[in-house]
Amino acid sequence: SDEEPVDPKRELEDRCKAPCTRPLKEYQACAKRIKDDESGHKHCTGQYFDYWRCVDKCVATKLFAHLK
Repeated sequence: SDEEPVDPKRELEDRCKAPCTRPLKEYQACAKRIKDDESGHKHCTGQYFDYWRCVDKCVATKLFAHLK
């Protein structure tokens, strides 16, 4: 077959973002709080990783069903 394989991860990530709205809102609230910080010491790394951990956990349960 000449068709390129399609990576289902992107589509699954898009579908898994909806159930992760709470961590996303926490990240967005943090980003809003620190947007005017010019010191560079404040960050939202924890909230960012919490959001993507939620998405990854959701994707993992679905992704392996697509793999051969």
